[in-house]
Amino acid sequence: QVHLVESGGGSVTAGGSLRLACAMSGWSHNEFCMGWFRQGPGGEREGVAHFHSDGTTAYADSVKGRFTISKDNPANTLYLQMNDLKPEDSDMYRCAAIYKVEGGKVKCPGSLSTWIALGHWGQGTQVTVSS
Repeated sequence: QVHLVESGGGSVTAGGSLRLACAMSGWSHNEFCMGWFRQGPGGEREGVAHFHSDGTTAYADSVKGRFTISKDNPANTLYLQMNDLKPEDSDMYRCAAIYKVEGGKVKCPGSLSTWIALGHWGQGTQVTVSS
């Protein structure tokens, strides 16, 4: 059974940094896509960053240049380094992992509904940024 456990959230002032971690266990595939998500201002879950097992990454426009997603393979832990944090980054951050094959290759889904339906999710860690 896949388990994802997030840590590293907290309270910082604007301009500060945090590093979130997502420890994964029970994953049985060599390939994967993992991502960080947050609830968003309208209450809808939104993707923040994705990491594919081939090393490619993708970011939401709102965090490009400030956030960096990475993975420590021996530790099987996904990270999100968040720099220059803004009050609008305050949210519950959750990590997810998914194994979705399209056209014979593992892909990172562009559809949030696919992540929700097929992904494995952690419980989340709260980030609060004060001005």
